[in-house]
Amino acid sequence: MVTPLVEMDGDEMTRIIWEKIKQKLILPYVDLKTEYYDLGLRHRDETDDQVTVDAAEAAKRLGVAVKCATITPNAARVVEYGLKKMWRSPNGTIRAILDGTVFRTPILVEGIRPFIPSWKKPIVIARHAYGDVYKAVETKVPAGGEAFITVEKDGEVTQKIKIADFPCAGVVQGMHNYERSIATFAVSCFECALDMKLPLWFSAKDTISKTYDHTFKDIFAEIYEKDYRKKFEEAGIEYFYTLIDDAVARIIRSEGGMIWACKNYDGDVMSDMVANAFGDLAMMTSVLISPDGVYEYEAAHGTVQRHYYAHLRGEKTSTNPVATIYAWTGALRKRGELDGTPELCDFASKLENAVLKAIADGNMTKGLCALSSIPNRRALNTDEFIDAIAARI
Repeated sequence: MVTPLVEMDGDEMTRIIWEKIKQKLILPYVDLKTEYYDLGLRHRDETDDQVTVDAAEAAKRLGVAVKCATITPNAARVVEYGLKKMWRSPNGTIRAILDGTVFRTPILVEGIRPFIPSWKKPIVIARHAYGDVYKAVETKVPAGGEAFITVEKDGEVTQKIKIADFPCAGVVQGMHNYERSIATFAVSCFECALDMKLPLWFSAKDTISKTYDHTFKDIFAEIYEKDYRKKFEEAGIEYFYTLIDDAVARIIRSEGGMIWACKNYDGDVMSDMVANAFGDLAMMTSVLISPDGVYEYEAAHGTVQRHYYAHLRGEKTSTNPVATIYAWTGALRKRGELDGTPELCDFASKLENAVLKAIADGNMTKGLCALSSIPNRRALNTDEFIDAIAARI
């Protein structure tokens, strides 16, 4: 390796698996160089979450990052970990700093058929990585209160819009986005569609959200007509906008083989749906691509809390590490591409092939075993599965 990766460590069972992957699948073969940041919940609390900001800034500086799954604390986690406060989602913080688009693609393996019988090709989720509910501000409102959206410019109130009167106590939330971020999201989606030669669908709910969602729709349409219509026609692919409920119905009835662009929260939900419908949430790649050319690779799933508690009790768990392995291979491949080290790219591909070969040979974790049609398959614990991959590199 020439340039280090930014390594963002995480929480619970994925943190345990993270170290196993490094020790057994990467360090024996790669002169690994990383700039390490501990994004475990306790360390984020100790640093008042400054470590998350530092990690994102390091990603901007070095260009490629790989991230372990992390906890976004709720009230129960505040008590469990003795936290100072209920910290924001680290993914939300990182994405706010990097901006860009998260692309999530299912990992297709031999012997596992999608739950949707018509799906024959991967469905790539393109998720906007800035704003909306992840940057929202919210508060409780007492009975008899009023809530307004107030816009000021140069100290002058330019707009004041009543949200609601509150005859009883309630809650209110305000969220935002920037037109420049929406534009970079659109460009990323159009470029990815051309690169992958896949049709692009974009969905929102402009019939209800007549300003917020309609702005997304209008920016996509303007950029497409100005810069991409001719390119798409020459490539033989299409772009279209549809309401998100219509998109869900059409996706379910399709054979797959498209990029589905979604706003931030929509993409969060739909990528989980697509991953599980293809087989398993731990079988999906995820990469954030910023408009500045920064790449952050991660697994699309969480920290596997239940398995972590079993691990603490001394039990062997059968936690699927595939998405976390692919986060590492994606980052190593991109680092190799940017630094001109083809051997690193080659290793990343060989590690992925070893994963697929292990599964094709009938070695897999318990969740995959329940889905697979491969004869003589074996349900392995996490260590045994990683060993099976190591034996095939």
